[in-house]
Amino acid sequence: MHCIAEARPALTHRRNVLDELPLDCRGEVERLPSQPITLPDVGRRSGDNASNSVAAMSDNDSFGTDDSTALSEAQAALEDARRRIADTPAQVVVVNHLMGLYELAAIHLSSVPPKLDDASLAIDALTALVERLGDRLGDDTATMRDALSNIQMVYVQMKSRA
Repeated sequence: MHCIAEARPALTHRRNVLDELPLDCRGEVERLPSQPITLPDVGRRSGDNASNSVAAMSDNDSFGTDDSTALSEAQAALEDARRRIADTPAQVVVVNHLMGLYELAAIHLSSVPPKLDDASLAIDALTALVERLGDRLGDDTATMRDALSNIQMVYVQMKSRA
């Protein structure tokens, strides 16, 4: 049985948006990775991934010296991000994304008025991944199951008030 209280976990790797939501009083979420992996903003064009956009920009002869420098820096930042992701265990990256879905649901639940349909989608996505991945989440399996259970309970509480 989960303990619902007003205590909130310290989500040091992401901005805490859960101030109005009750969470597991054991603070299980605190064990998640402390630093997210962030990718540089290189300006994506619709339908292109970042590397295609950078490659397409490098083929453009109308760039001046300043633009070429900016392009080189963007390419270097993209390569650095790829190296950091490759050096990080996939389990850490996946758990980070799962916490993003958790927080997305919490954001929609804490909206005034609550956006229950949007929260439901995020919770369903989180549920699908946590249930399907199971023990492959390693040491974070129990934490993610607790987080899922908590956000589901909050959703039910919010839906009953609507």
